[in-house]
Amino acid sequence: MQILSIQSHVAFGYVGNSAAVFPIQRLGHEVWPVLTVNFSNHTGYGAWRGPVVDADQVAGVIEGISERDGLSTVSAVLSGYQGDPAVGAVILDSVRRVKALNPRALYCCDPVMGDVGRGMFVREGIPEFMRDEVVPAADVITPNHFELNFLAGVESTETLEEVLAAVDVVRESGPSNVLVTSVITEDPTHLDLIAVSDEGAWSVTTPLLPISPNGGGDVTAAVYLSHLLSTGSTPTALGRTANTLFAILDRTLRSGRRELELIASQDDIANPPTTYEVTQLR
Repeated sequence: MQILSIQSHVAFGYVGNSAAVFPIQRLGHEVWPVLTVNFSNHTGYGAWRGPVVDADQVAGVIEGISERDGLSTVSAVLSGYQGDPAVGAVILDSVRRVKALNPRALYCCDPVMGDVGRGMFVREGIPEFMRDEVVPAADVITPNHFELNFLAGVESTETLEEVLAAVDVVRESGPSNVLVTSVITEDPTHLDLIAVSDEGAWSVTTPLLPISPNGGGDVTAAVYLSHLLSTGSTPTALGRTANTLFAILDRTLRSGRRELELIASQDDIANPPTTYEVTQLR
């Protein structure tokens, strides 16, 4: 499979395409990274250097791929953080062009907007743009628990039943496949990953680790999309993704490093553990 990944890039560390490309390749897919920023490091450090790529330049890179007849072979488009509606418009146009050439192609969107404890951390207007323009155009989305609540228009979801109801609301807007990450309900010592598609709903419960490194969501979206493309099975993709991410986070925690232990975890990416089981919810 060939994946067009339109995301940010950092030289130091792992976020955006820097977090997504290696797992996709390790899982056997081709990936063409198109950069929306080219920073020295992610902004969580408080200081960084490097340029934001203008929307016209992003569009130019994609046009160059098109001129090589590349868009006709794309199986999926992947996007993450969208800091500028103009770049978002380029992504949506790219999705339309890919789907016109390959109607079976998927658009997987990680609707990066905010998180529990931090609130919204994107510029004003971006959450509404994601909710009203981007998410309805997606086939697969991978919001965290906080972002799901915003997309569904609810203040909070505190039980699995409430989370599933929120997912149903969001699915009615367009995306058929929703993976919700970092779901915490009745048990604050554990978290769930929940996936819902036309075939049903499933969850994987893992211990809640005392770590929240940058880039975890980017890796999750990339791994989940890769397994969906390979297997066509939502529960299989969920189980492999949850176990892989737990292994990466656990190794990162034990290392004491701030950045994800992505390369050291490559065997867990290529051959996911089976420590935590998938449970069907409906």
